[in-house]
Amino acid sequence: MSEERLSGPDEGAKKPRRRLLNPWLLAALAGLVLIPAIRPLLRFEPDPPPVLRQLPDWRLVDQNGESFGSDELAGEVYVASFLFTRCATICPRLTASLRQLERRYREEGVEDVRLVSFSVDPEHDTPERLRDYAGSRSLDLEHWSLLTGAEPEVRSIVVDGFALPMGERLDLAGGLVDVAHAARLALVDRDGGVRGYYGSDAVGLDEVFHRTRQILAE
Repeated sequence: MSEERLSGPDEGAKKPRRRLLNPWLLAALAGLVLIPAIRPLLRFEPDPPPVLRQLPDWRLVDQNGESFGSDELAGEVYVASFLFTRCATICPRLTASLRQLERRYREEGVEDVRLVSFSVDPEHDTPERLRDYAGSRSLDLEHWSLLTGAEPEVRSIVVDGFALPMGERLDLAGGLVDVAHAARLALVDRDGGVRGYYGSDAVGLDEVFHRTRQILAE
């Protein structure tokens, strides 16, 4: 009888190969986990803007004919703008931009910020005309003040305070009126410090919005 070879049941069978994950796939999976965790550490947050100049004490009149000035704005963060009601060029666009900014503040829960518009044609822009201007454009006068006053007092805060231009009124053909003035927005902190000047285009509005939140958080 021939000798039979005894063997185990798995002898001669191929051993299964251990499958390794692709190293690139492992790296991608690790990235999906780690990147969200470290993203707050990588986000660049600029420092709050410095104080560029300090506004003096000032006093004008608002759209209700009531005295209004730096005392009423003490402790408030506000965005200052400069316009006049007879302006047919940049002022309508500026007012529309300010309405967008005010709406964004409201929709994103940014409170404790005001809008303050100084008329650069104060001899014409009486409180009544400012109130009519606000009503025709549906401005929220709970958070937005329109100011006028004696021409020297307005010029003092605009030119000497904000360091922005304010030209003489020009009577043009066809009954048009023009006053050279800045179309920029000025951001003012709780202590009356000017923290920056910004354009009224989409980029400028976005910057003043984020800078406002920085100053409110100080």
